[in-house]
Amino acid sequence: MHITVFGATGQVGKRIVQQALNQGNQVTAFGRNVESLIDQDNINEKLTAQKGYLFDEKDVAKAIDKADVIISVLGGASDGSDKTRSLGIKQIINQMQKKGKKRIIALGGMGILNAEDNTLLLHAEDYPEEYLAVGMEHLKAFELLLESNLDWTFFCPADIHDKDETGIFITSVNYAPDPNHFRINAGDLAMAMLKAATNQEYIQQRVGISNY
Repeated sequence: MHITVFGATGQVGKRIVQQALNQGNQVTAFGRNVESLIDQDNINEKLTAQKGYLFDEKDVAKAIDKADVIISVLGGASDGSDKTRSLGIKQIINQMQKKGKKRIIALGGMGILNAEDNTLLLHAEDYPEEYLAVGMEHLKAFELLLESNLDWTFFCPADIHDKDETGIFITSVNYAPDPNHFRINAGDLAMAMLKAATNQEYIQQRVGISNY
């Protein structure tokens, strides 16, 4: 399988790249700063480190050209000033549709999961104000996926810790998992996203996830 990873050098992305390579997949790792992957690219024939600009349609088109699955773990500032999450996923979706690509696994946040009354957690009165701006970015990204014809999966974690995988976590479709400890190791999130990509899990569903 050939997997293209957007956001490949972040705490989740770099672990997706490594786990995917360990499983024997071909990987295109896309980003503005992929220098940390160049040495590995030179010695691993299964890895292509592609330096590019997310808002350049030619760069994005090249990145997904051979991909069977696209994984987007785009990050950015959390104060509402950074539109990378929404505008970036829009560019990826546009290029996927032009090239007839179907499968994308994307990263959002817990606010996009359902509350008990089937509204979004993001819209609850007690939703933390400090997460509202980034939550709205996640919502825009989710709406773009909903409007597309893609086989998408949207992972919606709470706090992501910069730690490796334990293999001990729980997932839930469209709702927060129970029990929910409001944290997930980046390595475990990478593991779950990669598993969904390779096993065709959670198609057109949101996924809540938490470490035990």
